[in-house]
Amino acid sequence: MTLFGTDGVRGKAGEKISAINAMRLAMATGIYFKQFAKTNKILVGKDTRRSGYMIENAIVSGLTAVGFDVIQIGPMPTPAVAFLTENMRCDAGIMISASHNPYFDNGIKFFDGEGNKLNRNKEEQIETIYADDTVINEAQATNREIGKSKRIDDVVGRYIVHIKNSFPKPLTLAGKRVVIDCANGAGYIVGPTILKELGADVVVIGDKPNGFNINEGYGAMHPENLAKVVLESRADIGIALDGDADRLVVVDEKGEAIDGDKLIGVLAVNLNRQGSLKGGGVVATVMSNQGLEEYLSSEGLTMYRSAVGDKNVVEMMKENSINFGGEQSGHIIFSDYAKTGDGISSALQALGYLVRTGQKASEAFNPYDSYPQLLVNLYVKNKIDLEEIEGLEELKKRIEVEDIRHLFRYSGTESKIRLLLEGKNKKKLEAVMEECVSFFEAVLT
Repeated sequence: MTLFGTDGVRGKAGEKISAINAMRLAMATGIYFKQFAKTNKILVGKDTRRSGYMIENAIVSGLTAVGFDVIQIGPMPTPAVAFLTENMRCDAGIMISASHNPYFDNGIKFFDGEGNKLNRNKEEQIETIYADDTVINEAQATNREIGKSKRIDDVVGRYIVHIKNSFPKPLTLAGKRVVIDCANGAGYIVGPTILKELGADVVVIGDKPNGFNINEGYGAMHPENLAKVVLESRADIGIALDGDADRLVVVDEKGEAIDGDKLIGVLAVNLNRQGSLKGGGVVATVMSNQGLEEYLSSEGLTMYRSAVGDKNVVEMMKENSINFGGEQSGHIIFSDYAKTGDGISSALQALGYLVRTGQKASEAFNPYDSYPQLLVNLYVKNKIDLEEIEGLEELKKRIEVEDIRHLFRYSGTESKIRLLLEGKNKKKLEAVMEECVSFFEAVLT
């Protein structure tokens, strides 16, 4: 059984992410981390979904059943859980969130004692334990070995101080009007608080979670709502987080969404000019635009492409001693301050650049012309191995003859296949995409 996708375990709450499955997964995770335990503590956070109560209690039961003590911190961003796991000297950290998915989904993300997401090898070891009844049964603690749990409500201050330190100390946001859309998710307290403490005139939307409205009409998946408020309030910039606040979408003063690749490019070049960029390059993904690669090259920087997923970006950053990278979708990692994508920290980097340059967002974050891209998501019944699909290699060859870059991949978190085409001629892309959609619909839907 394959539990893990591209970012932890994710599925419909009450089905794949049921109380029973969550408890067993927590037990398997606890058994795995016991061999490295130093403090015998695991930290658990969550976003604002109603199902988080059920899953949190199940995870606490599973961890204490195998002898771990649990620290519960309530609704907090995913990057906060990563930071606090290391900061509070825990052996591991767990975040309960399905990120940008609707409220009826939920997920479980895992961090080691240093705040890093688990690689595939570690996930496979946990999956093996999860499937072994004998190991699960024999690991259950008794008597004084059973763990305990406690809830701590004041750790938010540690994370706020940490993230504020990523903003250049000589600068202030005084005079900047910023709209922040918290997606009714995990960043609804810390995001506005940090911006206000740095002096910004803050307009807040998406900050009234009720357990069912996370990502619904708000947040990084719906920048059109943010754009409307930016224009109405005559703001300098708009910032949208997703449900667990590890992703960022920026809207300029004209109400236009800023391409994630362009944001990465501007921030990378700025870090390099300040002498803060390490490794002489940036890690992006196979989804990133060719225009970004050419822009970075013109600035003397190398762009490395990882597989999709911010943990894959981080692994390649480590391999190449690079401290900056990200995904087109808005996961941006500046490893001097965060071990994973951090929407709030990334927003502060963008805001600091605006303050330092004195430019408007529409000018500051438009450094190059992107190649036209088309991205289509198709729901699929079965995720057939792409290498086994008859006729696919011939389709790829026809596409390549047209000088079009292609990427076909299954979503790691949803029953979808993502089709990406990129080239210089948009009309040609549209025609080729029609052929691709028809091909995959006939095979997979």
